[in-house]
Amino acid sequence: MNICVKSRFIRTNLISNLYRFSTSVAEAEQNENVLIDDTEDEKAREAEIEKKRNVSRLSSAHYNIINDRKPYEEPKSLAHLTVKYNRKIYGKYGIASGVNPNICWPTKQEIANKKEFESVAFPYTIKEMMETAAENRRQENLKIEQREKDIAVKFAKLDQWKRELNLKIAKKTAEVQAAKQKKERLVEEVRRHFGFTLDPRDERFQEMLAKREKEQKKQEKLAKREAKDKNMIAKLQQQNSEINNKS
Repeated sequence: MNICVKSRFIRTNLISNLYRFSTSVAEAEQNENVLIDDTEDEKAREAEIEKKRNVSRLSSAHYNIINDRKPYEEPKSLAHLTVKYNRKIYGKYGIASGVNPNICWPTKQEIANKKEFESVAFPYTIKEMMETAAENRRQENLKIEQREKDIAVKFAKLDQWKRELNLKIAKKTAEVQAAKQKKERLVEEVRRHFGFTLDPRDERFQEMLAKREKEQKKQEKLAKREAKDKNMIAKLQQQNSEINNKS
């Protein structure tokens, strides 16, 4: 009788212990789930607080740039997927940008294209370019030296040119003065021809003046011809005398 009572008591305690254990395990799992939910709420709360701290009212991209961070965590346009953009981002923000650094190296095709471009754009070697530059400098120095020599020669002739210029000016002034005096003499002769004062703009005065000028030119032409003939005769006589002296 006691044995039966004890076995029932043990069975009852075992069942109650198993029930309590299963209940504690379920409660522990539920409590763990509650802790995970609290963590997510904490992150959301921290994000909200961080957002409120941003009193600048800048967009997230601009705010990241100001704080030296990558502007966008996710691509916003097709340009953000290009190799060029990702190289730029990696060059500025480094490993923190999350960009694979392998894209910073050019591909075989890019290297081939670069070599082809350089072979066309820069066909000469560095040595050839240096030699060409040295020759260009030498030619330029020769031009400068020649120009300096020309300037020195011209400067030496400056006084002579000044004298020649002054002589030309004096000769031109004398010719102008002579022409003016000649004109005045002709006008005076025309006035004496008429025997009374006549307006130079009068038609009769202009006709007589033109006639006098024509006669004057004719006389000057004859005088030049006579002078030329005299010079020719004098040269012939000199040549004949030289021939007679030699003979």
